[in-house]
Amino acid sequence: MLVLLPPSEGKAASGRGAPLKPEGLSLPGLAAARAAVLDELVELCAADEEKARDVLGLSEGLRGEVAKNTELRTAGARPAGEIYTGVLYDALDLASLDTAAKKRAARSLLVFSGLWGAVRVTDRIPTYRCSMGVKLPALGALGAHWRAPMAEVMPEAAGDGLVLDLRSAAYAAAWKPKGEVAGRTAGVRVLHAPTRKVVSHFNKATKGRIVRSLLTSGAAPSGPAELVEVLRDLGYEVEVEAPAKAGRAWSLDVLVDEVH
Repeated sequence: MLVLLPPSEGKAASGRGAPLKPEGLSLPGLAAARAAVLDELVELCAADEEKARDVLGLSEGLRGEVAKNTELRTAGARPAGEIYTGVLYDALDLASLDTAAKKRAARSLLVFSGLWGAVRVTDRIPTYRCSMGVKLPALGALGAHWRAPMAEVMPEAAGDGLVLDLRSAAYAAAWKPKGEVAGRTAGVRVLHAPTRKVVSHFNKATKGRIVRSLLTSGAAPSGPAELVEVLRDLGYEVEVEAPAKAGRAWSLDVLVDEVH
């Protein structure tokens, strides 16, 4: 099983660990594309703070994020699972998993990123600010920048099992499963049951809880249909829409009344 996650906008401090080693990141086929984004991002943020803030879509109160980007090569690095914070990651709570579940997380979780393309939760990265929606002056829109390298590496990363896609739309733009891989991919929406509407907090928190439930249970569904049964066994209310044609992803709706 491969689980595709969005990053968090907010991130924990880098700390005082050893700096980034790009060659040590997972999915080495993304190395050249990562280097291109890293080089331009650092140069942009070092050269013109106001322009960088405008490009990155940062408010005045987030001015300090530009300075952090200038130090990406020298700042301390920590496992990505410790860097990403926010509602989804709070609900997932990787740090509190037992040893077996942490090993499953290391194998199965892949976090998409405007800067790194995608990283595993064990990959060591510094804190940064660069969403997939950013359009860099030279490279252009990052969603488009990542499509070709992602198309090369992701089918192999997906293996031959279930792909559980929990990404937001901006990050899904970087790689869309096709063909046989799409047929074993399941996208998930979380709906507020009484209104049948997507509510941001319910959506993020429930996705984190779903991933945690799968990791702690040790369940390993082989495809979308089996995932539906596993989630129902774990206590989730799931509605499913199987694809009308082969080679298309499944759509799952998880219904919630409230999130604790």
